[in-house]
Amino acid sequence: MRLALKIDVDTLRGTREGVPRLVELLRKHGVTATFLFSLGPDHTGRAIKRVFRAGFLGKVRRTSVVKHYGVKTLLYGTVLPGPDIGRRAADVLQGVRDAGHETGVHCWDHIRWQDGVAQADAQWTLDEMRRACERYTDILREPPRTHGAAGWQMNVHAMRFTQRLGFDYCSDGRGTHPYLPVWNAELVRCPQLPTTLPTLDEMIGLDGVTEENVAAHLLERTQDSGTGDHVFTLHAELEGMRLAPAFEQLLFGWKAQGWTLGPTRAMFEAVEPMALPRCETGPGTIAGRSGTLLVQGPEFLGEVTLN
Repeated sequence: MRLALKIDVDTLRGTREGVPRLVELLRKHGVTATFLFSLGPDHTGRAIKRVFRAGFLGKVRRTSVVKHYGVKTLLYGTVLPGPDIGRRAADVLQGVRDAGHETGVHCWDHIRWQDGVAQADAQWTLDEMRRACERYTDILREPPRTHGAAGWQMNVHAMRFTQRLGFDYCSDGRGTHPYLPVWNAELVRCPQLPTTLPTLDEMIGLDGVTEENVAAHLLERTQDSGTGDHVFTLHAELEGMRLAPAFEQLLFGWKAQGWTLGPTRAMFEAVEPMALPRCETGPGTIAGRSGTLLVQGPEFLGEVTLN
């Protein structure tokens, strides 16, 4: 009964304010987690172009984006220049590592990756991933060993680079259990540990779920341990700030339900990577989130090619 905590850090404010609060909250409960950092410019304000994407405005209204992110963050990259997260918050990354948590790469430029990778070529993709890895290494004096894609957005080039850049495993998409991804019959030999549970912002505002009762609704889903291990993704900008009370309720509740909480690496170390099932993977949709994202499909039983 393992439940891995994967923390995506998207913005400068989330890094400098949300991350320390999460570190303190996790220390209080004797739990470690995996923190995945955005390491380049914070261009959050450029997300405004998503206004034309189906479902985006509905999500903005449901999850109170201004309250969670703050007005200043929502101007970065448009009215205000995008601050360099890695340069301005290197001490935070080092503090997370020193507190015993796993750290890894989320992206270089969150908005650029989330909105551009689906149509990007191999060179663009490699450049973005290398920038993030190099900055991570500059700050922490060791290469990153895990990657979790911004917005769960990937392309086939990025999947290939997860193995070429030396990651032990990745958590780039959504799914039900650990697997080896197969994209259009091409096997990628870097294990994926997908996010299995809905995020709080996907639940709030639907079917009577509010910030006050969202933890109770999610705990109902994890009451039955027969569904297997889980990966829960939270965000420094949400659970590290306005939704911190809900996250603490989850920590209490999951412990009471008997879950062993920890980083995604603990789940990775409990499996035999090359013995994992090979599953189809590619773009798909998830309830409560606009657009497409990387989704685990059925087990692939045909012949695979290797790149």
